[in-house]
Amino acid sequence: MMSKLQTSVTDLLDKEQIPYRLLPHKTPAISVQDAAEQRGVSPSQMVKTIVLRDMGGRLALACVPGDQQVDPKKVRQLLDCRRMTCVSSDEVKLITGFEIGTINPIVTATPMPVFLDIHFQQHQYINISSGDRMAGIELTLSDLCHLCLPTLASLCRELD
Repeated sequence: MMSKLQTSVTDLLDKEQIPYRLLPHKTPAISVQDAAEQRGVSPSQMVKTIVLRDMGGRLALACVPGDQQVDPKKVRQLLDCRRMTCVSSDEVKLITGFEIGTINPIVTATPMPVFLDIHFQQHQYINISSGDRMAGIELTLSDLCHLCLPTLASLCRELD
């Protein structure tokens, strides 16, 4: 069992007096499925955070359940832009301050709008990254929304 993990995410939650539960991993998480299994939660409760950019350089965070894929076209429509693509893995840390797999919607190095998929509304508690591959954070959906003021919308890719 790990002692109290401290990251910029836990620091913000502590400062804002937001209740949360730290969910430690036995090994560094290598995928959403792996993290969900180590935390003992459903992948649908996991917030997968994707960094997107439009052709003009405008950034956005798209947050979808861990068992879903983001549809960039849906984010593009919300932002009223022509094209939206995922940011390259090389740029993710520069933009967010976090490695891929540890990005979260409440602390980012670069301010940007946050879009949260409506599927999360079926859960009272959701899981975000702590900013460290060795633990996740469980908090209420309402507290997450209070912190990052997301636009709630349908963001998931439709399965054929």
